[in-house]
Amino acid sequence: MSAEIICVGTELLLGDILNSNAQFLAQQLAQLGIPHYYQTVVGDNPERLKQVIEIATSRSQILIFTGGLGPTPDDLTCETIADFFGVPLVERPEIIEDIAQKFAERGRLMTPSNRKQALIPQGADILPNPTGTAPGIIWQPRSNITIFTFPGVPSEMHYMWRETAVPFLKNKGWGKEIIYSRSLKFWGIGESALAEKVAPYLNLPNPTVAPYAGKGEVRLRISAKATSELAAEALILPIEKQLKEIAGLDYYGADDQTLASVVGELLRAKKESLSVAESCTGGGLGQMLTEISGSSDYFWGGVISYENSVKVGLLQVNPEDLDKFGAVSATVAEQMAVGVKTRLLTTWGLSITGIAGPTGGTDTKPVGLVYIGLAGPKDEVASFEYRFGTMRGRTLIRLLSANTALDLLRRQLLTRL
Repeated sequence: MSAEIICVGTELLLGDILNSNAQFLAQQLAQLGIPHYYQTVVGDNPERLKQVIEIATSRSQILIFTGGLGPTPDDLTCETIADFFGVPLVERPEIIEDIAQKFAERGRLMTPSNRKQALIPQGADILPNPTGTAPGIIWQPRSNITIFTFPGVPSEMHYMWRETAVPFLKNKGWGKEIIYSRSLKFWGIGESALAEKVAPYLNLPNPTVAPYAGKGEVRLRISAKATSELAAEALILPIEKQLKEIAGLDYYGADDQTLASVVGELLRAKKESLSVAESCTGGGLGQMLTEISGSSDYFWGGVISYENSVKVGLLQVNPEDLDKFGAVSATVAEQMAVGVKTRLLTTWGLSITGIAGPTGGTDTKPVGLVYIGLAGPKDEVASFEYRFGTMRGRTLIRLLSANTALDLLRRQLLTRL
């Protein structure tokens, strides 16, 4: 038994709207333990939608449609489904009554076009929509096919799924098992290098382990199928422990944890404080830290020293060193870290200076060159050079710089005696 998600709407194909419905439904199906192997996005075209239905019915037993249930001419989902299965549409008076009442509650009259939303395939059950005007359907046109339709509005679809679809599926005996996942996060190691290290685990049957990467971070998703979340966790925990041991310091957290939240936990536990001095990241590092509730316990503040006069005036960077080495240099990064630590009286000072691009690079100092400075509690200071690449773009270089700075501090906090 498998499900297939079919999202209808030309606006999705054009990229005008982010397809969050598919993500939500995929997560919900996993929680019910219902496998799904295919997702399709199709425009508001009846012939192409029929082609999609033809393929879907040949390989899946649960077809979940979102979108195309509105009152306008391009909303064709229900009539196309009915036409495909050779069933007439029938007008359901209870739907008209429900729509008219909702319009009346808003002080408006129902328009004639809304009557279209009361047309559903003969034999289908209504899937109620308490908040919107577009109801869905639950229909079994064949003994081995179950169809759900939902409006494209995410909030309406979420409610209808949880309140009606989930109980229906469970009543039919689906959802007796769940697929539960845990995501382990790594920084400072590439996807291929990590995959090589954990290669024996990538072919496990249950739980399964899969690597994926993006924006400097690598993740290992551990997924287990079991009768309950507790039983799934019991399968995941020993594998999780072994993977952490293999990765060592490259592992930094799991699920909703971020580098900023992990660093914050470590600083709070040690009763230590942090200040930051930023140039090319323009406050991005400070933003990451202050996104964590309660971060004022350990994060004192920062200086955005974008112009050299600020580096000299506020952070006491030596102007002669600026002239000799340039703002993007190990020497300046170290002085920035010491300067902000001294100014704000914190345990740690963390600095970033670099060339985020797309302009400003040279042969000797290309776009993507970044120096990170770290000043510690025993007056120790160090700098680290990174070359994030000229083609990664300004936004990604800034993101990589801020996260790498946090990762450097995390490793120091974990290894320092």
